Amino acid sequence: MAKKRRPANGILIRNHRIQWLNVIVAILILGSLSWSIKAKLLSTPVLGTRTTKQAAPAVLTHAAFIKKLAPDAQQMQTKYHVLASISLSQAILESDWGHSTNATQNNNLFGVKAHAGEKGKLMTTQEFYNGAYHTEKQRFRVYDSWHDSMLGHARKLAYGTTWDPTHYQAVVQATDYQTAASALVSAGYATDPNYAQKLINIIQKYDLQRYDKK
Repeated sequence: MAKKRRPANGILIRNHRIQWLNVIVAILILGSLSWSIKAKLLSTPVLGTRTTKQAAPAVLTHAAFIKKLAPDAQQMQTKYHVLASISLSQAILESDWGHSTNATQNNNLFGVKAHAGEKGKLMTTQEFYNGAYHTEKQRFRVYDSWHDSMLGHARKLAYGTTWDPTHYQAVVQATDYQTAASALVSAGYATDPNYAQKLINIIQKYDLQRYDKK
């Protein structure tokens, strides 16, 4: 006498019946795995390709931010005569320690505006005039890296503006940070009436003058 076959049982089939709930769950799991693999492949750079714009560094502590920018700041002082303490304090104030949208998206550490023909991005900013702050839309320079931003800042102070090459000469000729900070305000670098004192406070709080080359 032949043995009676037992019904096949499994995750998807039980007693010759398809377990639709389990089938749907399995399809969802497979779909999720497929999407994850595809996303990983798309995010992996292809060998041999290069990108021109570098991603902004991850959020840094105050000490790490200063340490990262200090070598560039000292290099700019040697070549363009902008005190390292001024470069560092301006980067800290203008970019909020590298946290600002301008710094993270545009690699713009100094709030530098974009002129006609320059690579720029329209962003919201606060400008002080007529005794109050006003919210405006302005085009800001987009840089490929923080290094390029620091280089652009130093060159701007060293070579001035298109209408006045000596516009910031008092800044680059200053031998101490107090004089340089005041010269920035006198030259109209920022609209904030307390800009110079804010820079001085930052320099003194974090002892940034130690990076100035004598």
